[in-house]
This record gives sequence, structure tokens and C-alpha cells, in this order.
Amino acid sequence: MAKYLVTGAAGFIGRSIAAALLARGESVRGVDSLITGKRSNLIGLEAMEFLEGDLADPAVCVQACHGVEIIFHEAALASVPRSVADPISTNRNCVTATLNLLVAARAAGVRRVVYAGSSSAYGDTPTLPKHEGMLPNPISPYAVAKLAGEHYMQAFARVYGLETVVLRYFNVFGPYQDPTSHYSGVLAIFCRRMLAGDQPTIYGDGGQSRDFTYIDNVVHANLLAAAAPAEMVAGRMMNAATGSRITLNDTFRILCDLTGYQGQPAYAPPRAGDIRDSLADISRARELLGYTPLIDFREGLRRTVEWYRTTQTA
Repeated sequence: MAKYLVTGAAGFIGRSIAAALLARGESVRGVDSLITGKRSNLIGLEAMEFLEGDLADPAVCVQACHGVEIIFHEAALASVPRSVADPISTNRNCVTATLNLLVAARAAGVRRVVYAGSSSAYGDTPTLPKHEGMLPNPISPYAVAKLAGEHYMQAFARVYGLETVVLRYFNVFGPYQDPTSHYSGVLAIFCRRMLAGDQPTIYGDGGQSRDFTYIDNVVHANLLAAAAPAEMVAGRMMNAATGSRITLNDTFRILCDLTGYQGQPAYAPPRAGDIRDSLADISRARELLGYTPLIDFREGLRRTVEWYRTTQTA
């Protein structure tokens, strides 16, 4: 019987969490609809029980939650531009799926759900760093959907006693992030294009900044959130990031060094729903989880470039 359930297990973050659990000998079940997840990401996870199914279907949630103690809920349509183009499917795959999962988790006697929140909930407020006491101000359908999931997590903790922990991710990047879609993360797209000698596009003037967070830091935060005492974390929300930021122009220059790309970026108008600056205050995660980032931005970017270089030439 699986102790852990990872939703979105064929996706970037879900796959990484599942791999870390398996590496320490845990019993893991994964579920993914393969809408954005890739079956190829399951290579190396053969010890994981895998269920292909859509969490917007309550019956899939019931099957996925059976016998599970802890859930890492990573499944979502994680894209601001995609949500702007199609808000209904974003709501279905983020909000409806999350509520279905919580109902099934409660019925199955699941002890804890760790939820992938999003820094997009803070919106484009000028205050930096973003801290958990700030009022949310979502400006995209994706941000609204992820925030709705947070509120459901907190409600199920208060009303039903389900232990829920929300981690608000800040611009996660690293190996296994899909670089092939217009909706992919900016660093994945940059790495792929620059390694191929193709010009990347920066939307805006490049002065916008992000708290880019390497995947190992997010996995670390999730494992800590699963193990922390309930009295410390149940019903709580906290940032999972690095507490530092860098502009896209500076990121481009570092990537030139790492990839050997010698051209200049193309600049295009800012995209609807994108925020200007992002920086996390991670003091609450440090206090409640003992969290501190394991990998800094430049080292994470170096590892990421090497992974894309290897996989693109394999």
C-alpha cells in the first residue's frame, strides 16, 4: 500500500518529488492525466505505482487516495498565459481537481496534504519581499485558481481537521521542466533556444526580476512540510523560494556564459497577467520547517543547462 501520493507525477515538480521519495525507499503512488505531464518523465520511477487519470473526475481521486497517508498535490495547468487564453480549463484542472482531491482525501483518512501554491497570488504589488501577511491580489486566472486551492486547503484544515500545508512556489526551474511549449517556464525556454543557437525572446524590457528557485529547493521544502509537527504547520501557508532575485537581462547574460550563446535577445511587449517583480520573504518557512535553500541560483542554472545539453543531444 502506497504511503505517499504525488499528483502530477509525470510533470516537472511532481516527478522530482516522487524521485526523492523513491530514493529514500518510500512507497509511492503517482497520478497524472498526461495533459501536460509526459510519460517519458516516468522513466526511472518504475518503483512507483502509476495511475493515469484526471483529478477532475471524483472517481479517479477516490482511487488515488485509497490507503494513502500523505499527499503532495502538484497537479495543475501551471501557466499564466494559458490561463489567460483558456480560463475555464485552468479552473477545472486547478480548482475542481483540488476540491475533488480534498473530498476524497478526507473520506480515505489521509493525514496530510501538501499543496503547491503559487507566488502569483500576491499579484503585482510593489512591496518587496512578498510575505505571507500580505493581502492576495491575483491578476491572472491562473493566480485566482491557485489561490482558490489555498483557501480550500485552509477550510478543510479548519472544518474537517485535515492537516494541510500550502507552499507558495516562486518561479521553479530545473531538470525535467518542459522547454517545448509557449507556456513553459522562461528558463526552460531560454536554455533550449540558446543551446540551439536560437534567439530567445524577453517579454518586456528585461528589467523585471524573479526569485528563481531551483527544483531541489522546492523538493526539500515539500519533504520538510510533510514531516513537520502538525501543531506547527497544519492549516498554514508559507513561501518556498530563495529570498533573492535577479533580472531577466542579468539571467540572459549568465546563460550566455553557460551556453556559449553569443547573440542578443529579442524584446517583445509584456504579456498579460505577468508581474513586474517577485521576491520572497522565506522567514516563515525557516521558522516552521527549518527550511533554507540548498542550491543557489547560478549553480542551479548550471545544472539545468547541463541537463538540457545532455537530453537535447542524447
